[in-house]
Amino acid sequence: MRYLIIGGAGFIGANFAFKLLSEGEDVVILDNFSKKGSKINSSWLKQNFPSIKILNIDIRDQGKMINTIKEGFDAIFHLAGQTAVTTSIEKPFEDFDINCVSTLNLLEAIRLRSPSTILVYSSTNKVYGSLENLEIAETETRYSLLNKKGIDEGNSLNFYTPYGCSKGSSDQYILDYSRIYKIPAVVFRQSCIYGPRQFGTEDQGWVAWFMIATLLDKKITIFGNGKQTRDLLYIDDLFDAWKLATNNIDKVKGEAFNIGGSEANSLSLLELIRLTEKMFNKKIDVNFNDWRAGDQKDFY
Repeated sequence: MRYLIIGGAGFIGANFAFKLLSEGEDVVILDNFSKKGSKINSSWLKQNFPSIKILNIDIRDQGKMINTIKEGFDAIFHLAGQTAVTTSIEKPFEDFDINCVSTLNLLEAIRLRSPSTILVYSSTNKVYGSLENLEIAETETRYSLLNKKGIDEGNSLNFYTPYGCSKGSSDQYILDYSRIYKIPAVVFRQSCIYGPRQFGTEDQGWVAWFMIATLLDKKITIFGNGKQTRDLLYIDDLFDAWKLATNNIDKVKGEAFNIGGSEANSLSLLELIRLTEKMFNKKIDVNFNDWRAGDQKDFY
């Protein structure tokens, strides 16, 4: 198959490209290299696969997207976007432009030039908002859902924060283009994905950031009380889910799936701090700050 990975120099995209190329697939990467670490990941891919085609294109450029899609791809993975809630609050118009306008550009390019191409979109659990309607228990180290075996796709959408609005709008646009224009698209509402080559920061990629900060003896700021709990999914398991979807696209097109590691693989921020302290045999300097807008207490 011939793949186009949009945002292919990011953490998830670069790892996915490496996996596909290792399996002998034909891969083209598209990225605008605006994110920290993207150029490093691009160089890493080039070192391992010198012939890989890497396009320096901003997905917001409609003309270039149409020309790119004309090349013909069996599957497109849309992984690009603005990923930090804090940044979306500071720059809501830019967040909308990067996440939503660019997605509409891509959808139109596919509709006009390659409507049979499989499209996989990397969405987020933030489309469900803060989940304040759920009954949640509180222990010493974490929050836990009561009377509910996780959050399923039937939970009400509730776009919260500009980031939630832009990602949620893109999520719904893709499902509707699948319905109206018959594009074989599937949406993955991902929880916390972790793995190698993740350049985590305080704003995004908290598992990686906790490791990086610990190694560099940096202070870690926790927003809220640290009992927020998420299910963690290792990056290779995410790829297995994606491949299952593309190999069975007739069964899953037009659908959205919540993808995470389940309750069995969940951690709170406090629990990760304690685990990290044991792993590195050192005390971590932790500072607490106000809750972030729309932060879910528990999601798996």
